[in-house]
Amino acid sequence: MSSEHTKVEHAQEHESMTKSKIWKVFFILLGITVVEFIIALAVPETLVPKPVKDFAYIILTLVKAFYIVAFFMHLKFEKYTLIVGLLVSFIFILYFIVLMINEGNYMNSHMNL
Repeated sequence: MSSEHTKVEHAQEHESMTKSKIWKVFFILLGITVVEFIIALAVPETLVPKPVKDFAYIILTLVKAFYIVAFFMHLKFEKYTLIVGLLVSFIFILYFIVLMINEGNYMNSHMNL
């Protein structure tokens, strides 16, 4: 009985994604993409330094990834434990990527070939 109740609740949460919400998310994603292209192609490095442009580009890309995962992959409507599990996994993956980049930079600077 309780599984039927949770299925009904889950279906009702998904019904809240109307066409207008889908279009709203689409235009948010479109706007973020346009800003990313402007940062990447139109803003000269003499005006904004490359590390600042890269940081802004990464933040905008992460925001865009959040919208895609939350709305189009329906994770916004999932249970809290699934979201936390995925978030912890994502944090560890990012940590290992940063760790490997740092290690690679160290090896590159200390190898004498």
